[in-house]
Amino acid sequence: MTYKTISAASIAALLIGASGAMAETWRYAFEEALEEVQGKFAQKFKEEVEANSDHEIQLFPFGTLGESADIMEQAQSGILQFVDQSPGFTGALIPEAQVFFVPYLLPAGQAQLVEFFRTSKAIHELFPPLYADQGLELLTMFPEGEVMMTTQKEVKSPEDLNEVKFRVMTNPLLVDSYEAFGATPTPLPTGEIYGALQTGIIQGQENPAFYIESMKMYEVTDHITRIGHSNYTTAVMANKEFFDELPDEDKKVIQDATAAAFDYIIEYQEGLTEESLAKIQEAKPEITITTLTEEERAPFKATAESVEEKFLEIGGSQAEAILDQMKADLAAAAGGGETSSTAENEDEAAAAETSAEGEAVEEETGN
Repeated sequence: MTYKTISAASIAALLIGASGAMAETWRYAFEEALEEVQGKFAQKFKEEVEANSDHEIQLFPFGTLGESADIMEQAQSGILQFVDQSPGFTGALIPEAQVFFVPYLLPAGQAQLVEFFRTSKAIHELFPPLYADQGLELLTMFPEGEVMMTTQKEVKSPEDLNEVKFRVMTNPLLVDSYEAFGATPTPLPTGEIYGALQTGIIQGQENPAFYIESMKMYEVTDHITRIGHSNYTTAVMANKEFFDELPDEDKKVIQDATAAAFDYIIEYQEGLTEESLAKIQEAKPEITITTLTEEERAPFKATAESVEEKFLEIGGSQAEAILDQMKADLAAAAGGGETSSTAENEDEAAAAETSAEGEAVEEETGN
């Protein structure tokens, strides 16, 4: 089933919400179901905004208003005030956002990963102007969990992906990444994944464990493989014209709600991966769930350099600056290395290290 067609009634409802009597109702769409990670973040954001202002947040889960491209268009046009969308889908608008698909760039350790998203100069300083150029106010980015492959056949090496039609998001760098892995990348909208696996149009796809479980993708595949190459990242944005015209007190309500929702969603995800994998194993005992060893991951990791070079070619005018800053931010989050040429002083790096150690959460191997 697909969701490309948006009913006239849905659009009418949105437009009514934008007029006079509903002026204080803000609309927020996201790419997942209400009880999935993006939905949980949105619910917390709604709770905080409504508790601290007279405004109401109306939530639109995946499929309500169309596919990812549809809700982005609605956010840019001002029909939606807020949208949550992965950089995987915004890569066409903001090519620099494709950096999140350089394999093995983001760390597997949860403490370092969270500290990176909290403190990254790339995310908090370099990305916002790029989003602003597209009419979007970047409120936050957050991780959703370790990305895993689901396939019909066992995957232990890139050779096992030879001629495998593998669904990817419509993202050029992700296509290059899976070509480097040896697969035949096949871009498809989210709503078409299950049916394409079921009918054999594709033989594999990637997503965090919670999404594999909730969308029942394990029903139409036999193997889940953890190669440790990526963590699913998403971005919460506001329509920039809407945001810029708000009074300062409303901007603060939104910023505070975003911060509270970020803290909440990080805590919510603790243990979520293993819980989701356990549910999958219970629902389909014969499924094989494999975590590759470091030796088995080595050939996949060897592709990272070529994908990184491709990112520098297609990632936009700020690609090199973004990549360099992310590497510096990751080093700072790990408590080692230079913070970057944009760092204010060595004390800032020490503060980042202290924060990372003080806020360490129990490391989970995926999401």
